[in-house]
Amino acid sequence: MDSSEYEARTDLAAAHRLAVQHGLNEGVWNHISLLHPENDDLMLISPGHTHWSQVTSSNLALMDGEGNMLAGERPPIRAGWIIHYPVHQARPDARCVLHVHAPYITAMSIRKDMLFETRSSQQSAPFHDDLVYYDVYDGLLDSESEGFRMAETLGDKRVLMLRNHGALITAPSVATAYLYVYQLERACMYQLLAVAGGGEMQLIPEDIAAAMAAQMRNSTGHGHWDGMKRWIEAIEPDFMN
Repeated sequence: MDSSEYEARTDLAAAHRLAVQHGLNEGVWNHISLLHPENDDLMLISPGHTHWSQVTSSNLALMDGEGNMLAGERPPIRAGWIIHYPVHQARPDARCVLHVHAPYITAMSIRKDMLFETRSSQQSAPFHDDLVYYDVYDGLLDSESEGFRMAETLGDKRVLMLRNHGALITAPSVATAYLYVYQLERACMYQLLAVAGGGEMQLIPEDIAAAMAAQMRNSTGHGHWDGMKRWIEAIEPDFMN
């Protein structure tokens, strides 16, 4: 294994561990994937039926374009392959794709009477005009066609809110993907708390939200990521194994 692959694997494993610490995971479900740094036809993804607190750099599943596992302990669950690989193929810029059922993100995806408001908070503004809804829920997920439909709806946006099903986040790196999902969960939490009991939101001006979104799109997020990764290295160093 070369150094670029090892770095990719440790970043991806760190994201799984951090998600547990931040309450973003759900059981042994959900998935994070990353295109191989040297070969876009290969994808690293969460091992199937494995709690994210037990994901390590070495037990990640390495998949080829035909859905065959080339390395790892367990192949991803079928839904992981169906959702992630088509999105990677449709969006080569989306090196990392993250799907979660985080509590507040999922609660927001369920609300029929309210959409995610990108002007509601400092955490939501970075997603201004960069988030769309996938309104058809298909809990069966029995073919890759579902992933291609998700990719088509996503278009060139960063975030796809999945009705009744959490969200799909795309990014050029693990660092930015993790920053996005952390911010999105916080933004959903703040909005839902703010309107609880009929509260009215004070919205950020349109031009400010647009500028914040542009700033986020141009940011690598590496400073934030490096700080969180140092923390997880200190408390759970075995993810690097």
